[in-house]
Amino acid sequence: MSAYLDGPGPIALAHRGGGLEVPENSRAAVEHTVALGLGYLETDVHATSDGVVVLSHDPTVDRVTDGTGAVGEMTWARLSRLPDRSGERLLRLDELLGDFPGLRVNIDAKNDAVVAPLVETVRRSGAADRVCLASFSDARLARLRSALGPGVATSLGRRDIVRLAAASRLPGPARRWALRRLPGPAEGAVCTQVPVSHRGVPVVTPRFVAAAHRHGLAVHVWTIDEPAQMHALLDLGVDGLVSDRPRVLRDVLTARGPWH
Repeated sequence: MSAYLDGPGPIALAHRGGGLEVPENSRAAVEHTVALGLGYLETDVHATSDGVVVLSHDPTVDRVTDGTGAVGEMTWARLSRLPDRSGERLLRLDELLGDFPGLRVNIDAKNDAVVAPLVETVRRSGAADRVCLASFSDARLARLRSALGPGVATSLGRRDIVRLAAASRLPGPARRWALRRLPGPAEGAVCTQVPVSHRGVPVVTPRFVAAAHRHGLAVHVWTIDEPAQMHALLDLGVDGLVSDRPRVLRDVLTARGPWH
């Protein structure tokens, strides 16, 4: 079992390092997360044409650097010459894992091309017990689980989240049968990461949280930036919040009582 979620909760995940407080997915964002005393960072990754895994939410560099073009069509040598909004070059995943060994990292694999380089980077960095691999794609998550085994934490993909939500609405015996169809801790799935609602339909409900917990899954909710909503979700019993305002989230968690 991965040690990724070991320790007290609820956890605060700085979304891309805190995109409303510092340039997202930058080294400055990682340093900001650490300076706030947070132990968890959420980030996104793409791979360059020569297989270097870099922190980037978008498939292109247009929004966050002075350049243009797709990450996957550039070599690292070319990409590394483009300054991001913090003034530095994009950060490689191996640098994040190597330079910040006390940080646990939630990594969203943004496309299929990044899977093999991501697996290799996690192995080479010796960081298997402090990462959680995420994706909207269930097939992509299946590839990651197959390659790295249940010792590496993963979240649920979109299809399995829908199944979990459906199972939460069923009566006891039917719910238990439906939950058995989902990956759980034995397969490395340790959490479900969801929005409060989707297309106007509530996702995070008391029954959803209870069903996830019954299956051994933590519930992490994104992207929560307002204190009132943070308090409401924590009162509901969620296990973690993902926020673009990690300073605000830290203050909310601290105000609620003892928190590490």
